[in-house]
Amino acid sequence: MNKFTLLGSSLVLCAGAVTAADYQVETLADGLSNPWSLAFLPDGGMLVTERSGQLRLIDAAGQLRAEPVAGVPEAFVNGQSGLMEVALAPDFAESGELFLSYSCGTRDANHTCLAAATFNGEALENTHEIFRVQPAKKGSAHYGGRIAFLPDNTLLLTLGDGFDYREQAQNTANHLGSIVRLNRDGSAPEDNPFVGQADAMPELYSIGHRNVQGILVDDAGRVFSHEHGPRGGDEINLIEAGKNYGWPKITYGIDYNGSQISPYTELPGLEQPLVYWDPSIAPSGMTLYQGELFPEWQGSLLVSALAGKEVRRVELKGNTAGEQESLFTELGERFRDVRTGPDGAVYLLTDSPSGQLLRVVPAN
Repeated sequence: MNKFTLLGSSLVLCAGAVTAADYQVETLADGLSNPWSLAFLPDGGMLVTERSGQLRLIDAAGQLRAEPVAGVPEAFVNGQSGLMEVALAPDFAESGELFLSYSCGTRDANHTCLAAATFNGEALENTHEIFRVQPAKKGSAHYGGRIAFLPDNTLLLTLGDGFDYREQAQNTANHLGSIVRLNRDGSAPEDNPFVGQADAMPELYSIGHRNVQGILVDDAGRVFSHEHGPRGGDEINLIEAGKNYGWPKITYGIDYNGSQISPYTELPGLEQPLVYWDPSIAPSGMTLYQGELFPEWQGSLLVSALAGKEVRRVELKGNTAGEQESLFTELGERFRDVRTGPDGAVYLLTDSPSGQLLRVVPAN
C-alpha cells in the first residue's frame, strides 16, 4: 500500500520522478449536461450519458446529435443522482445489448437501478430494469454506478453506502456499500461468494465500500476499483470475491466535520487498499491504459478526479502500485470519466452543466 499527498501543485512520490508525455487536447463535443460515462461504438461513434437523464449519440463523423437517444429509463435526478453508466455488452457488435445504471425512485425512497436495452443505432429498444438495490434509501448521494464485465460474461455493478447509511456497508442483508455480481438478466450467479449464507444477499461480490465510482477488469481477470473516502481516505483496491474492504470499521479519512469515524486503519480480516489519498482527490472514473499512442503510460491506471481537477496516473507493478503522476491539471477541470479509445487516445469527460468530451493525443 502507498500513500501519496498533494502539496499545492507538487506531487510527493514514493520514488523517482515520472516523465510526462507530450500531448495535446482536442474538444470533440461541448454543452453536455454533467456528462458521466462514455462508451465506444463499433462503427466509430460514441454514447455519452448525462446525469440529468439523457443518453447522447456522437456519430462516426464526430457530430453530436441534437436530440437525445430515445428509450432511456426515467431517472431520479437530484444532487448526485441521475443517469450514470452506459456499458456495452461484450457481444454488442452482434447483440446490440447495453446496460445503463441510474438512480430510480423519489427523494424519500430511491435506489441504484440497472437496466438492459438494445441499441438499434438510433434509439433504445426493449429497455427494462433488471436489478434494483435493496433497501430503498432517503437522500441523493452515494450511488456507485460503474459497470465492468468479468471473463465469464457476468457483470459487476458498483454501489455506494447511501451516505447516511454507512454502517450498512458491513451488513450482508442489504446491497448498500457493496459490489454486486450479476448475470446479464440481473439474476445472481450460483457461485457468488455469499450465496447460501443466512441473511445475505446472493448478488453480493464484495462488501465494506463507501462509494465505488471506478472499476475495471484487466486481461488477467484482476478487478481494480476505486472509491471516494470522506475527508481523505480515497482508495484503489484489488477486488476479490467475498472480501471485506473495511468501510466504515477502518478508514484513512475523517468525517466532514473533522470528527473521527474509526480509530482504526487496519483490522484483522479487512482488506487494505493498494493506494489511499489524503487529502482526497475524489476519484470518479478509471481506465487501464493499453494504447500505443503513449508508451510512457502503458500498463498504468488512469484515474479521473473531481476535487483534484486532474487525471492521476498510477503505475502498476504486479499487484502493487508504484509511482504516480498528475495529468491535465493545466485544464482546471473536474474530470468525471476517463477512457482509453480504440485509437489509443485518452478520452475525458468534464463535470459541469456545460461539460466537454475531450480527446488527448500526442503533440505534433
